[in-house]
Amino acid sequence: MKICEKNPEIFMNTPHKPTIYFMRKVALIVGLAAALGFNNAQAVDLNWKGDVRYRYQSELTDDHNPATTENSRDRHRGRLRLGVYPWINEELSSGVQLATDDTSSSQYWATNETTSRNQTFGNTFHANPVFLNEYFIDYHPTALNGKVNLILGKRAVASTLVVVNDLVWDSDLTFEGAALQYGKDGDGKEKDGLNAVAGYFPLNEVNNSAPSPSATGTAPRERDAYLVVGQVAYKGDSGDFNYHIGAAYYDYVHFDYNGMVLKGTNSYAGKDFNIVELFGKVGGQLTDTLPWQINGQYAFNTATNSPHYSNIDNSKRKSYLGELKIGDAKQVGQWSVNADYVYIERDALTGFTDSDRNRGSQVDLRGVKIGGVFHLVQNMTIGATYFRFKNIDDPKTTINESTNTTHLFMADVVVKF
Repeated sequence: MKICEKNPEIFMNTPHKPTIYFMRKVALIVGLAAALGFNNAQAVDLNWKGDVRYRYQSELTDDHNPATTENSRDRHRGRLRLGVYPWINEELSSGVQLATDDTSSSQYWATNETTSRNQTFGNTFHANPVFLNEYFIDYHPTALNGKVNLILGKRAVASTLVVVNDLVWDSDLTFEGAALQYGKDGDGKEKDGLNAVAGYFPLNEVNNSAPSPSATGTAPRERDAYLVVGQVAYKGDSGDFNYHIGAAYYDYVHFDYNGMVLKGTNSYAGKDFNIVELFGKVGGQLTDTLPWQINGQYAFNTATNSPHYSNIDNSKRKSYLGELKIGDAKQVGQWSVNADYVYIERDALTGFTDSDRNRGSQVDLRGVKIGGVFHLVQNMTIGATYFRFKNIDDPKTTINESTNTTHLFMADVVVKF
C-alpha cells in the first residue's frame, strides 16, 4: 500500500484496479454491517443466501461458408452469488449481494455484457474479481399492512418486477432505480391476489461533454436514457389449478442515444421501444410430488417508424414464448424437464432479453430450448440444457436461414446455501 501511495501510477496501471476498488468498498460495507450488527444484535435478523454454479458450455453454428475457419466454441464457466439480506425491523429490510461477472474484455468494468454473471475459465489461474450485484433498501410501512414495498437501489429483476419467463428480461439482470410494489413479499415473490409494480430505472447518464445524439444531429444536450415500467397482475387458484396472469408496459426514453452499451455489437440509433407485454401461467399437480406448468408471454413494440426513428421496421416488432414444464426438483431425488419455443423479431425487444439463445444475438431469432434438472444431494442439482435457434428468414436482408442454425449445450452443477 505504501508503494502505491508513493507511486500512484503503479496502482493506476494495475490490470485489477477495479477489483481492488470494489473490494475496498466491500470491506467498508462489511465493516459497517458488523458494527451495526454488534450494537443492535437483537434488532437485525441477517439472512445469508448464495449459490455456486459450474458450467460446461459447447456452441456450434452450422455454417456453409467455406471461408469460415471457426464455427464452434467449448468452454468452462463459473458463477458465484453471495448476499446478505437483513430484516432490520417490521418496516425496513435491505440487501447486499456480490457476484462474478464477465471479464473477457480488457475493460470489463464497462459492463459490455449486461445480461450475464458468468466467468469464463482460462485466465491462467488469476484470481477472479467480484462486483456489487445488488444493494437496495426495502421500505414497507406497517400502516399499509406490509402490502406495499418501496425499493430503492439495485435488485434482481425477478424480485423487482413480475416475471414469468425470460422473453423480455434475462434472469441475471439486476435493475437500478426506484420501484413501488403492491402484493410482493419481502423476498420479492408475488402473494396471492393483486400484484402491481411501477418503476423508474436510469439506463445511461449523459453529460454536456457527450457527443451529439446520432438521430437528431443537434448540439450536445442532456438526454439521459431511462426506463419507465408499469405492471399489473393477478395470482390465484381455481379448483385444482393455479394461475398468474398480467400485463406490462415498458417505455424506453432516449434509448436511441448512440453511446448506449449493452453489448459490443448492439446499435439503437434511430430506434425506439415502447413494449407491451401480456404474460401468464397455469399449473397443477400430476401427482402429489409432480407439478406441471404452462406459461406464455407475448411482447410487442408499439413504437413505429417515423422521421426520428427511421430504423424501426414496422413489420418486425412482435415476439412470443411458450413453455411446458413438468416437475420442480425441489427435493432430493426429484426432477424437472421443460421445453420452450421462442420467436423474437428484430425490433420487438432490446438486448436485455436472454443472452444464451442463438449464441448471444438475442433478437431476430426463433427456436427451441429443452432442459432438465435432477436434485442429486441436499442443496445440489445437476442439469442440462440444449438450444437450437435460427435467424428469422427475412427477404429484406442478406441473411439465409439455412446458414444460421446455432446449437448450444450447457451442463450445470449448482449448489445453493
